[in-house]
Amino acid sequence: MNLAEFIEGRRDQHLAELCEFLRIPSVSAKSEHKPDIEHGARWVAENLRATGFKTVQIVPTNLHPLVYAETLEAPGQPTVLFYGHYDVQPPEPLDLWTSPAFEPTVRNGNLFGRGTADDKGQVHIHLKAFESLQKVNGKLPINVKVLIEGEEEVGSVSLWDYVQKNKEKLKADALIVSDTSMLGKGVPSITYGLRGLNYYQIELTGPERDLHSGVYGGAVPNPLTILTELFARLHDKNFRVTVPGFYDQVASLSKAERKALNALPWKKKDFEKAVGAPGYCGEKGFTTVERLWTRPTFELNGIWGGYQGEGAKTVIPSKAFAKFSTRLVPNQNPQKIAQLVEKHVRKLLPKTVQCKFEILSMGKPWVAPFHNSIFQKAQTALEKGFGRKAVFIREGGSIPFVTQMYDTFKVPCVLIGFGLPDENAHAPDEHIALENYFGGIKAIAHFYSDLATP
Repeated sequence: MNLAEFIEGRRDQHLAELCEFLRIPSVSAKSEHKPDIEHGARWVAENLRATGFKTVQIVPTNLHPLVYAETLEAPGQPTVLFYGHYDVQPPEPLDLWTSPAFEPTVRNGNLFGRGTADDKGQVHIHLKAFESLQKVNGKLPINVKVLIEGEEEVGSVSLWDYVQKNKEKLKADALIVSDTSMLGKGVPSITYGLRGLNYYQIELTGPERDLHSGVYGGAVPNPLTILTELFARLHDKNFRVTVPGFYDQVASLSKAERKALNALPWKKKDFEKAVGAPGYCGEKGFTTVERLWTRPTFELNGIWGGYQGEGAKTVIPSKAFAKFSTRLVPNQNPQKIAQLVEKHVRKLLPKTVQCKFEILSMGKPWVAPFHNSIFQKAQTALEKGFGRKAVFIREGGSIPFVTQMYDTFKVPCVLIGFGLPDENAHAPDEHIALENYFGGIKAIAHFYSDLATP
């Protein structure tokens, strides 16, 4: 039995096993899910052992455990490090799920459940590719190291410390990641660029306590009003960020890359379906694809303060809060951008409020050259799995680990995603197309097999 036939014959088994994985509510952001996170780590470790990995370790950290595994039984062959994460986003709001978030359900060719696309489903694709190669060939054709974390959705706070202390152990010829998307349904894709991400929180304090809005309204500063005015001033009419110096180091696209990106089979109707908004907006002078993948942004992610319960409570709130982010592109320095943003925000605020400004995380952008053999082998393998030539894309999201690993080890980072932009990765009704999941197992198994030198 060849590799493709073996994988095809295990479809039901693979799906049942993925559903078992998805039922574990491994939400990293909530302390009450700590036992579930630990369960998720054990599940991954047990699956790797069953797959045939010789060394499997659950590594405790100050927050959530890492899982490390390796099989180094192919002398003279390349070594790859596969990275993924087993933690997931919180499922709220629960009432917007068609079926419960942690009860995976198949509907219309899609598997629904938290973690299906981000990232349990994609991690499982690699686990089953490893297993299939072991079963068909008796061993893996290359040397494989696996690092799967439980903190990606909360900033990977423990991961980099582990990497720094284990550089020799983690050394590989290439880093492989599946935590990205395909360009569209049936369009296999290899991502060669990601935006960086800075994440911030601001707290404004006006009066020392909440005040009666009838007794004091009109005579004291309202932090919520000031905060909303602040964010309204951070973009101009052309949707450019008004922070001085924000664009100074932005790398311009070459004519060739701009032409290639805009020639991709990107479909406006698919974007509109994924977004669910009545129209577009964005920085003047750029196409939607360019705005999404190659331009920096400043986004307000959440704002709160005052009374938000049922009924009425007429107060001037003492405090107002917001979380916001900047997505960065090549040549922008996260530390420099954070300094510029904080300086400008403080300059815009009146003296009637106190400001607490926090930088919660910072991550660099990443763009890789893809005209080399490993990317070409990935493209060939994806064609074997999906029957269509893969395209090379950039994405607007961020994976800080990729940039850190590239800077540390200077090896190719190959990002092969099997999600779709409209699969609600951080929203209710998250799902993955089953044709992409099953096709992904075939493609990744072929990829690892093709990496072996004769």
